[in-house]
Amino acid sequence: MIKKILMAAAISAAVAPIAQAATEQNKSSSAILLQGFHWHSHTSSSWYNTINSNAQSIADLGVTHVWFPPPSDSAAPEGYLPRQLNLLDSQYGSEAQLTAAIAALKTKGVNSVADVVINHRVGTTNWGDFTNPTWGTWAVTCDDEWPSSTGECDTGDGYAAARDLNHVNTTVQTDITNWINQRLKGVGFSGIRYDYSKGYSPYYAGLYARVTNPDFCVGEIWTDLNYNNVNAHRQQLMDYVNGTSGACGALDISTKGLLNQALSYNEYHRLSINHAPAGGIGWWAQKMVTFVDNHDTGPSESCGVGQNHWPVPCDKVMQGYAYVLTHPGIPSLYWAHVYDWGLYNNIKTLVDIRKAQGITSTSSVSIAAATTGLYAAVIDNKVAMKIGPNAWSPSGTGWVLAASGSNYAVWTKGAPQQTDYKRTVVFVYGVTSTGQDMFIRGGIDHGYASSVLGKTCTETNYECAIPIRHNNLLNATTAPWKANDNYLDWYGRESAQSSAAQGTAADWTTDLWPSGWGALRTVAVDGYGVAPLNVYGQHYWMMDVDMDCSKTVNGWFELKTFISNGPGWEPDVNQSGKPYSSGNHFGQCGKINVFQRGSSSATFVNF
Repeated sequence: MIKKILMAAAISAAVAPIAQAATEQNKSSSAILLQGFHWHSHTSSSWYNTINSNAQSIADLGVTHVWFPPPSDSAAPEGYLPRQLNLLDSQYGSEAQLTAAIAALKTKGVNSVADVVINHRVGTTNWGDFTNPTWGTWAVTCDDEWPSSTGECDTGDGYAAARDLNHVNTTVQTDITNWINQRLKGVGFSGIRYDYSKGYSPYYAGLYARVTNPDFCVGEIWTDLNYNNVNAHRQQLMDYVNGTSGACGALDISTKGLLNQALSYNEYHRLSINHAPAGGIGWWAQKMVTFVDNHDTGPSESCGVGQNHWPVPCDKVMQGYAYVLTHPGIPSLYWAHVYDWGLYNNIKTLVDIRKAQGITSTSSVSIAAATTGLYAAVIDNKVAMKIGPNAWSPSGTGWVLAASGSNYAVWTKGAPQQTDYKRTVVFVYGVTSTGQDMFIRGGIDHGYASSVLGKTCTETNYECAIPIRHNNLLNATTAPWKANDNYLDWYGRESAQSSAAQGTAADWTTDLWPSGWGALRTVAVDGYGVAPLNVYGQHYWMMDVDMDCSKTVNGWFELKTFISNGPGWEPDVNQSGKPYSSGNHFGQCGKINVFQRGSSSATFVNF
């Protein structure tokens, strides 16, 4: 330790004094981290440009920090075999593109975290000819695979794919801190995520953090998890944090592994030890960064594609987010889930709840159930959540369902959710005969509502119906049927609706009106006929309403068509990408939705 202290004094003298500011890991933090890449992101023509172009949607998601891939030149395209540290051109893009992406995020109030890979390094042309910065054999630990190494012995685990760096050496320390302070901070980075942190003593991670003063600091301590001895595993996380003298937090690998086991094998009891969260957040939540999957553990663009070293089951990812986004610790979102898997809206709903309810890295957790098929908890006495196939709802009054999906639900306390009406259009292709009209019925599936949302839906309470307001009342035939039609529901005619109505009436539309059909008919004038939004063809029946999106399932609603005087209900379909199991079409509130009767196809278009 005396030698370490002397080295620390030397490195501190080599840089100007810096006033220490509290990192997110040193306070009750409301930060949300987004891992801004996946394992295949380097194959993009410029991944940095992709991040840049998504800066607004990242900010809208509620993210406060984006974790970038390793920024330096690397022998591996993913960036994890760093070569010339000071060269910031990589497979993800140029230094100029990196700087522009970070600046674009900064203008939206989002900070950037660098993936700092300093456990190891490769030579420019061979095992150890390090350049930019230039180091000698003394920069490599004595027990490395390279026979020419002359440095002090390793202070952590070895890494055979590259040369293990000698962090005891003052030149190595100074060059690393200069790289962070001058090059990384120079392009705009403000935070650090240490890669392969078990490879060197946490003392040095803390030393670099104190000298470079990041606003976010977290290390990766990924070791095997024995599910029958979880305490030993999370003690390693505590040891790392203590080893940095509290300067940095740790990725909560313990919670990650327990979520894997719970979601894969229905063992939700794994998430509780002595009625407290069983992962690192159960011991020191303030220092933990929780996550569902990342570039190493999970898939990339789609399920089964990517590294998949330790993934959460693909169909249970949202259960994972329902856990980490309602619990203490700083939650990390995964780019692939948000942007490639189409989960942006579902995840945003949970982020919005976390922020609106003031959940932080130090929030309290009261576990209500942790057993086979069910985990349920109340956080800060103002958010309740449950994951797993078994039913549960919070006891007491004042709870309002705020989000739900396949085997997860989240409630908040307070006034009922405000209405959120958005124009929503549904086109359904269906050929009819004279005297036949198309009606649309829908809402939320009763079985799903009962098992997941804790609702008992009936024809009288309309708990599974969605409020609507018709925009097209010009069709002389359908306008009387639309009068007093206030819900998209499963039941057909509403009590004050015309006896001829058999659901929510749709209007026949086309994209073209041949001259042989006679006088031109348009939706704008006649309520049927040519519709500007119909770019699909003839026989697309249209429902044009303002819909209360707050009553949908994270923006999703079900629907099925009914044709009067003959065909009746359409058959079940099997639409891909649906939020939960059902034989109905799934539409998205606030969008143009295009379907074909009896077909599983679905198209969603923004207005």
